Amino acid sequence: MNIGEPSLELHQKHRGKIETKSKVPLQTREDLSLAYTPGVATVCTTIAEDKTKLNTYTNVGNTVAVITDGSAVLGLGNIGPEAAMPVMEGKAILFKEFGGVDAVPICLSTQDTEEIIKAIVAIAPSFGGINLEDISAPRCFEIEERLKQILPIPVFHDDQHGTAIVVLAGLINALKVTEKELGAIKVVVAGAGAAGMAITKLLLSAGMKNFALVDSQGLICKHRTDLNQAKANFIKEFSGASAFCNPSCPITRLADVIKDADVLIGVSGPNTVTTEMVKSMNEKSIVFAMANPTPEIMPDLARRAGAYVVATGRSDFPNQVNNVLAFPGFFRGLFDSGAKKITNEMKIAAAEAIAGCVANPTPEEIIPSPFDKNVAPAVAEAVKNSII
Repeated sequence: MNIGEPSLELHQKHRGKIETKSKVPLQTREDLSLAYTPGVATVCTTIAEDKTKLNTYTNVGNTVAVITDGSAVLGLGNIGPEAAMPVMEGKAILFKEFGGVDAVPICLSTQDTEEIIKAIVAIAPSFGGINLEDISAPRCFEIEERLKQILPIPVFHDDQHGTAIVVLAGLINALKVTEKELGAIKVVVAGAGAAGMAITKLLLSAGMKNFALVDSQGLICKHRTDLNQAKANFIKEFSGASAFCNPSCPITRLADVIKDADVLIGVSGPNTVTTEMVKSMNEKSIVFAMANPTPEIMPDLARRAGAYVVATGRSDFPNQVNNVLAFPGFFRGLFDSGAKKITNEMKIAAAEAIAGCVANPTPEEIIPSPFDKNVAPAVAEAVKNSII
């Protein structure tokens, strides 16, 4: 089905997807004097005297900034800030629809790391949280880490952590279906960008022991001399964690690494996984092929090759790994709890909550529908309860 033209028509008809509405009446002279001048002056001076009152008297505490530089938009690449706006508007309506969180799309006309950080810090007082979106690796890692150190509000890069949370949720149920344990299986993550590294780190926090992270050149390991800083830092942090790496490290290609693996998580590119690779995996193998719109291997081919559970990033196949299952409820929980920082415990709790929304997992249903109204409240509650 070609949905391009209908989508253009929808966006043209409504001139985008978001608008501003008033919460209060503006029908009388008194309404105006209370909402704006002169009454609002008292509100301003109250906040000036005690900045903690900001969330009491404004909507800041329920508002997230959805920020991009347009450098890595969907599967479209570096298309710039203007072309990124439809995606940011879309993200904003998902925040509101599923989490009751107000969101403002912001597209920055710079791809300089320092300028991006400076701009976000400058506008941060207007928001209760920052959601970074579609910023290319490896810059996204430094931007997020620096902002987390500077800002007194939660900073979340959805391409990394939203994806990782939903992958872990799906994997929790996939392991139930296949009767396997996270600490005893072999996991291959194909794609070492923002999502791939975040997924690997979260799975390690959740109990994964045996893994391989692979990029287009092969296995990410201490013997590689061509790694960018983000990948090199990853190796330093998790040196020795991968059982696929050994002193001579002869295994480099994905086709070699995937042999006898139990799980393949693909966040790389289209058609990078063959049926022969899937056939070489262990029995009851699990394949998450999430490249969009064309996955690493099409679900029907993966199943015919022996995969027991298959998930993708597409909505036209079962088990869609969709970030909308995570970020609206995650921010709802952050805002409701007043949390200032995001922890791995929150992410794992969110993943377990998402997984728990599938009462009886099957190979065809390990992830709840994005329209399941129980998911966001469950995630919000899990995030709040994870705070010590």
